[in-house]
Amino acid sequence: MATFVPGPVAVTVPATSANLGPGFDTLGLALSLRDDLVGEVTEGGLRVEVHGEGSDGVPRDESHLVVRAMRIAFDAMRADPPGLALSCRNEIPHARGLGSSSAAIVGGLVLARALVAGGALLLDDDALLTLAADLEGHPDNVAPALFGGFTIAGAEGDRWFAVPAPVDPRITTVAYVPSAPVSTEAARGLLPAVVSHADAARNAGRAALLVAALAGRPESLLPATEDRLHQDQREPAMPESLALVRALRATGIPAVVSGAGPTVLALTDAASVPELLARCPAGWRAWHLEVDQRGARVLGS
Repeated sequence: MATFVPGPVAVTVPATSANLGPGFDTLGLALSLRDDLVGEVTEGGLRVEVHGEGSDGVPRDESHLVVRAMRIAFDAMRADPPGLALSCRNEIPHARGLGSSSAAIVGGLVLARALVAGGALLLDDDALLTLAADLEGHPDNVAPALFGGFTIAGAEGDRWFAVPAPVDPRITTVAYVPSAPVSTEAARGLLPAVVSHADAARNAGRAALLVAALAGRPESLLPATEDRLHQDQREPAMPESLALVRALRATGIPAVVSGAGPTVLALTDAASVPELLARCPAGWRAWHLEVDQRGARVLGS
């Protein structure tokens, strides 16, 4: 029978941007925007508090995504807490392509593990990746949320994997976040079932170039972030996002749709950040976000 640690435990988990243009469902980058979770095992019942992004729309019961992830981790550790208290302070906007659902999943898994005495021995990070990717359905966001930095993730048979790759410290980002959300399901529903061999080959080459460009060849980021498989196909759901991507790229800025959108992410250097922030469309928010190398972690540990 598992035992639980006394008192509350705090966890922080970063936002993420997946795909980065050609790396569909594979490449992901952790960004310096974070959700913070505090959990505690109680004598009974479930209490959920949510502050910040999404506080007006997410459930406060067992269907809350953080709670669902926690239950999955507890089950994997054969732990059955009598009650739970959870407080979420969210900075990651929901349904904008910045990995809010992956942050909830990874944060919940890490929090549950930290609430169980010896939890790291019962569930290592590879096991957490498996649980997270199984729940999310793909690993491109959950991998950088868990490990931080830039990750290359996928499946080998029935196993998920994630490999870290370096990011040149000169590279930073600007995220343009529109006011209206787009659901991942709606964005995925616009993708064709079949793509041409030429487009697939071109994306494979661009994705390989992107790994090298991020590692130390930032001058190659513009061609490396070209996509043929998913961004244009999603334009009906986010026409303003695609217009912004094209406008930025026309002036030499490596810009992509972040994840399933509608956020637009520009990869740049520190000197260009003020100019890019000034290009924010009316009614949108623009944030300078650094690449976050830390991933999900327990505060104070």
